[in-house]
Amino acid sequence: MDAAPTLTERRRLATQLEIAEAAARLFGQRDARTVTVEEIAAAAGVSPRTFYRYFPTKEDAVAPLLSVGAATWRAAIEEADDLDVRDSIARAIERVLTPLDEPDEAALALTRGLLRSTLQDPALWAVWQRVNADSERLLAAVIAARLGAAGHSSPPETMPARLLAAAATAAIRISLEGWSADDAPATPPAQLAVHAFAQLSSGVAGAIRGE
Repeated sequence: MDAAPTLTERRRLATQLEIAEAAARLFGQRDARTVTVEEIAAAAGVSPRTFYRYFPTKEDAVAPLLSVGAATWRAAIEEADDLDVRDSIARAIERVLTPLDEPDEAALALTRGLLRSTLQDPALWAVWQRVNADSERLLAAVIAARLGAAGHSSPPETMPARLLAAAATAAIRISLEGWSADDAPATPPAQLAVHAFAQLSSGVAGAIRGE
């Protein structure tokens, strides 16, 4: 079992997230190319020197914020061991993308503004793609462990785990991108992503059973 983070590590992670949220707000408010490191640092209450201790570029600053949601729903999938793996993933997607209170609504709005800028900015787009690739790789290991616990032989490199991880990651990514780009989306992002995952993963069930 991993050791609990120390106080210093918790403070470091908290500072990273504060900088990430400040960067996301500024990127969501105007053209990301016009935002400076100095502005992000001031909004986060740190110095530019401190900023550069955590991030090499202004675009990299948003990575922790984008990674938090992925870590949350990976944990939800890992904990839902009483369900079929595909059902667990669908439930986790719905849970993470459905706001339950005002802070959740604010966090989703922040993500939407950031992704709007990301769709127009190559440097932010590269960070978004990297975060999704990392999330897919980590999710494959979680799914493989779930499949193994259910009696399937599925180390992280095998096809069913990787296919499900790819389907889940792509479903969330594509749905959030489409939802963010729409000025007046009629369908909530959770519903879009769950539907997309059902379509993308429909052929994986047979592979899990060895068909």
